[in-house]
Amino acid sequence: MEEMEEELKCPVCGSFYREPIILPCSHNLCQACARNILVQTPESESPQSRRASGSGVSDYDYLDLDKMSLYSEADSGYGSYGGFASAPTTPCQKSPNGVRVFPPAMPPPPTHLSPALAPVPRNSCITCPQCHRSLILDDRGLRGFPKNRVLEGVIDRYQQSKAAALKCQLCEKAPKEATVMCEQCDVFYCDPCRLRCHPPRGPLAKHRLVPPAQGRVSRRLSPRKVSTCTDHELENHSMYCVQCKMPVCYQCLEEGKHSSHEVKALGAMWKLHKSQLSQALNGLSDRAKEAKEFLVQLRNMVQQIQENSVEFEACLVAQCDALIDALNRRKAQLLARVNKEHEHKLKVVRDQISHCTVKLRQTTGLMEYCLEVIKENDPSGFLQISDALIRRVHLTEDQWGKGTLTPRMTTDFDLSLDNSPLLQSIHQLDFVQMKASSPVPATPILQLEECCTHNNSATLSWKQPPLSTVPAEGYILELDDGSGGQFREVYVGKETMCTVDGLHFNSTYNARVKAFNKTGVSPYSKTLVLQTSEVAWFAFDPGSAHSDIILSNDNLTVTCSSYDDRVVLGKTGFSKGVHYWELTIDRYDNHPDPAFGVARMDVMKDVMLGKDDKAWAMYVDNNRSWFMHNNSHTNRTEGGITKGATIGVLLDLNRKTLTFFINDEQQGPIAFENVEGLFFPAVSLNRNVQVTLHTGIPVPDFYSSRASIA
Repeated sequence: MEEMEEELKCPVCGSFYREPIILPCSHNLCQACARNILVQTPESESPQSRRASGSGVSDYDYLDLDKMSLYSEADSGYGSYGGFASAPTTPCQKSPNGVRVFPPAMPPPPTHLSPALAPVPRNSCITCPQCHRSLILDDRGLRGFPKNRVLEGVIDRYQQSKAAALKCQLCEKAPKEATVMCEQCDVFYCDPCRLRCHPPRGPLAKHRLVPPAQGRVSRRLSPRKVSTCTDHELENHSMYCVQCKMPVCYQCLEEGKHSSHEVKALGAMWKLHKSQLSQALNGLSDRAKEAKEFLVQLRNMVQQIQENSVEFEACLVAQCDALIDALNRRKAQLLARVNKEHEHKLKVVRDQISHCTVKLRQTTGLMEYCLEVIKENDPSGFLQISDALIRRVHLTEDQWGKGTLTPRMTTDFDLSLDNSPLLQSIHQLDFVQMKASSPVPATPILQLEECCTHNNSATLSWKQPPLSTVPAEGYILELDDGSGGQFREVYVGKETMCTVDGLHFNSTYNARVKAFNKTGVSPYSKTLVLQTSEVAWFAFDPGSAHSDIILSNDNLTVTCSSYDDRVVLGKTGFSKGVHYWELTIDRYDNHPDPAFGVARMDVMKDVMLGKDDKAWAMYVDNNRSWFMHNNSHTNRTEGGITKGATIGVLLDLNRKTLTFFINDEQQGPIAFENVEGLFFPAVSLNRNVQVTLHTGIPVPDFYSSRASIA
């Protein structure tokens, strides 16, 4: 029963209905509350003026009534006439149950008449506080609305069923216990509310106040008021108008607006509507039963979700812990490599310290001995040993030549940890949908006629099957490492064509592609085998060159505008395989020292190639050459260059060696060993030299035969 209480309370005052009336929208209001929310409309919009204009609109025509809605859609706290430009706005208040109500523009004049008999202002308008539909009252005022006697009876029975003490009906917040009841007002009062709202003077002095219990009994025993016709107050309802769906009296049928309508007996329609309401309640009861069962199901789901959450969290923690353990193991392996590099560097530096210390001790001893010899005053004895001492001094000085006082090892570690793929994978770590709600895309088809390779780049193209109905949101292209190893993702996106650069020369790659959408991924396409070029074709890269470098002949010929050495790189980088290229000397003036070799992308561009640790080079003049890396000069070799000479550079990344040639003859021993990583062809020169690059050259035969024997 308590769940029904909100149905029994007025949306304006928040208390139980007192003398409820039924609005045309089927909502109810206390008669007194209905009078309190009346608003006077402009004269030009009165029902009489509209009838006089011949509009013939019914008082209950909601198409017109909605145009006069007093409800403000914006939550501004004000209500206004939607159809009356001249009407003043009225502050909007809220009833105790939170429904917006509209107080009258002017307070009603005091009267001793009941709310039903008191006159209402001319051209009054009322707005339902629940659905916010508005209508203008006719001359009958509030008497034109039927009384809801059934609702009164339900409220009486509900109040009788409550054993709690009677509460004051006028307290604003927490209702206090009632002390009296006014039989004429039919209202329960506490002492403060009685003194404030029902003073014992004036017209209210004649009202009879009784104890609350006596008032409840008198209200319960009072005869039920008989519903009378709103148009003919002396007539009781006797028939039911089927067209208007309302009870009518005998005079309404004889001379009223229902005279031509279809009517039926009141008792028969009463039983029929009771039966219809009972049937409707049966359906609603089934829905309520289903709702209760559904609530039980939801509560069980709450418990199941909590259990599954604990289990899933444990699984997630275990998976993440496994990843952390694998990362820690890899960390230990990488630290071991760093320690190995650390020990190697220390050993080289310590050996050089020991060697240099021994030579310095010998040199110092020789110097001290020579100083003592110079002190001798015997010319013949001095001349006997002076030639030998002079040769020893010159020989010792030559031993401190180029490279001796240069560190053989750099302090930097040439180890670079590439953690970007792993970080990307960690950032992309996410849950996959366990149950597919829609199908995955079809397997893509590689378009063989559009797939090709050029140099060390591969272009692949694919499409969805012609009859595929499931759209793909994107594609994932994968290639192996060129040696039959694991596949790796090289492209993820919506495009159906991709060019992959930086592959190894003379290598065979396997490629495959798959599609994906929100549901999941498709199977892989057929694997496509790609073969990169055996030899490299490339030119100098203007973007990597120093600003003083001058390029011509489609970036194959290069010189410089400065007397200082400047560096330029080739466009193609190598990290695997055997590669050979040549450079011809087009101009050679004033015996400069051009340098040829390989370098990293971030090599210094304003010094001779090999001055820093990012380049490995041979610099040569017209008589001899040196190998240089990290400003360390080694292996001076006789034989230089002139105009027309050819320099050959052989980079064997399979054996990790770099070798140089002059005019098809190897210049000195193998220049550098243990070279690993990504290398770009490089040259440094000044304005006295011009060279031209020749690529796409196979490895010299003698080297190929030597490599096969090895």
